[in-house]
Amino acid sequence: MFNFLKTVRNNETGAVTVDWIVLSAALIGLAVASYTAMDGGTNALISTSDGSTAIESDS
Repeated sequence: MFNFLKTVRNNETGAVTVDWIVLSAALIGLAVASYTAMDGGTNALISTSDGSTAIESDS
C-alpha cells in the first residue's frame, strides 16, 4: 500500500495539463473582470455624451 502511495505521489504525468487549465482559468477570469470594469464606464460615457461628439465631428 505504501509503495502505491509513493508511486502516485511521485507521478507527474498530468502536471502540465493542470498548469494549462489553471492558466486558462486565470486568463478567462481576468478577461471577465476587465470586461465588467469597462462595461459600466462605457455605458455611462455613452449615456452622458448624448451624441454631442458625433455632431461636432460632422461640422
